[in-house]
Amino acid sequence: MHPCTTSIIEKLSPLANAGKAPSMKAYMKNHFEYLGIQMKERRSIIKEHMKNHPIDDIDILKEIVKEMWQLPEREYQYCAIDLLLVNNKLWNEDSIQLFEYCVTHKSWWDTVDSIAYDCMGKYFKKYPEKIQPLTTQWNQSNNIWLQRSSLLFQKNYKKDTDTSLLTQYILRLTSSKEFFIQKAIGWVLREYAKTNPAWVSNFTQKNELPKLSKREALKHMNTIA
Repeated sequence: MHPCTTSIIEKLSPLANAGKAPSMKAYMKNHFEYLGIQMKERRSIIKEHMKNHPIDDIDILKEIVKEMWQLPEREYQYCAIDLLLVNNKLWNEDSIQLFEYCVTHKSWWDTVDSIAYDCMGKYFKKYPEKIQPLTTQWNQSNNIWLQRSSLLFQKNYKKDTDTSLLTQYILRLTSSKEFFIQKAIGWVLREYAKTNPAWVSNFTQKNELPKLSKREALKHMNTIA
């Protein structure tokens, strides 16, 4: 195990809170074990650790992230994402493979969503030529978390949102019965409505969407669907 991984474990373990862990586990439908550490505490540890032990190599970052992804307590996956974001200047063209790994292993909305819009979204700003081939592949895959990522990577793009691509990806998935896909469709539309409400209103009127998706899309709009 890399010394950085060991050091983070040694710093987090004493902060474990047996009183908070059960409710955190229940909130994630009992899919993962928890130490019971809140986000503020966790990020403080990571910030201090990175100040004293900076990572200067993408291969080391990849090694640490994958090691933390294998640990049973969910906080370590959150720490891995924190490390990815803090060290975003190290990302290279191949970093998308690491993001895909994180999305397709120990998959649940809490890590998938952050990887999708915080990591993948930023990555595609740096490598826009990768958007079409990769996200099309995700959108057409049988993995619902990659499908969800194909929708959510543009969540923070605002006026830079590629509405043609968004339309294409949403319409390919409108027949999905998966809650997390229907929710993602509505969520990304609701976010874009903050930038272009007229476009979202027109889109929801012209296209047949799952009820959940449409309700989420129009949640904060005065439009009557």
